[in-house]
Amino acid sequence: MTLAVNRPRAEDFLELVERSKRGRLKVYVGSVAGVGKTYRMLQECHALSARGVDVVLGYIETHTRAETAALLPGLEQVPRRRYDYRGVSVEEMDLEAILARRPQVCVVDELAHTNVPLCRNTRRYQDVLDILDAGINVICAFNVQHLESLNDIVERVTGVTVRETVPDSFIRQADQVVNLDLSVEDLLDRLRSGRIYPEEKVQWALQHFFRAENLATLRELALREVAESIDRSTETRTRAAADARTTAQASGRVMVCLPTDPKRAKILLRRGSRLAGRLSTDWFVVYVETPSEAIDKIDSELQRHLLDSIRRAGELGAEVARVKAKDVVAGLMDFARTHRIAHILIGRSPPSLAGLIGRSTMDRIVRAAAGFDLHIVSFEDA
Repeated sequence: MTLAVNRPRAEDFLELVERSKRGRLKVYVGSVAGVGKTYRMLQECHALSARGVDVVLGYIETHTRAETAALLPGLEQVPRRRYDYRGVSVEEMDLEAILARRPQVCVVDELAHTNVPLCRNTRRYQDVLDILDAGINVICAFNVQHLESLNDIVERVTGVTVRETVPDSFIRQADQVVNLDLSVEDLLDRLRSGRIYPEEKVQWALQHFFRAENLATLRELALREVAESIDRSTETRTRAAADARTTAQASGRVMVCLPTDPKRAKILLRRGSRLAGRLSTDWFVVYVETPSEAIDKIDSELQRHLLDSIRRAGELGAEVARVKAKDVVAGLMDFARTHRIAHILIGRSPPSLAGLIGRSTMDRIVRAAAGFDLHIVSFEDA
């Protein structure tokens, strides 16, 4: 993977396009709306087109920003597909038309978007994966608060719950990651001048998501994410050159012990995803099914939460394993040893009467986990 910060070089991506079989992926990451992601993508489209590359706009959202809209003329746009859903007319990216058109490069905005149920895929990033599988190169963009593993951090810091997310496994597939950095002062100037939102929305934005402290945190998260991507890329290339990637991954694998509580499961999955990403290694999500907790013996709500957690783990790139054992700790430790796990993530057990009169599952894992790196996650805000 090659990565860049702040400088979208069309010639760099062109080199990848010319030697690709499966589609190549370039991702622009921004700290927040208004840093210029769509603008930069359109600039790159013009540069690639000038070099003879067949480029189309699969989906672009200008948000009525004049500077961005001014870059649309001269670029081919694939018409959006209209759906009638629950009495409302909705426009979505036309995946089938893009696949039929087969351009060299397709540009896709609003990566975290959720499609209407009538579409082939639930999420737009899944549409992008289909486009890549068809051998079409993609340039796309999203804001860092939409990264799945950062979701709980963003909510805790900003107080805003981001509903639409992109799994970390998606960005790890990128051949290029470009961070669009803009100082807090410059971003606030853009907002106040009406270059991000209409005038009637500016004051509300300043008092909520666009508070200076929020912007500073999101900017730091975006810079950190790209820096970690660079670390992952460098480590991957080094391992490949030494022909030791498989051994290195196996010796540093991550295991997340999946709890039944959905909020705690969500936090653990995000932490596990980020740890595995930093280590450039495989990770597993393990649920131990005891005789009393067989799938047909737990209530329907708990079943639904468990299935949701398993689905989320898969979206984040984990391999999910259901282990049948009479004892939870024995099942977890047996899996860890047989799968050469190095790092174990567990949640801190809440205070309870059971904890006062006997050892909790967490305490037993701590005692049994000699030889492993144990990561205990607090759920104080869950």
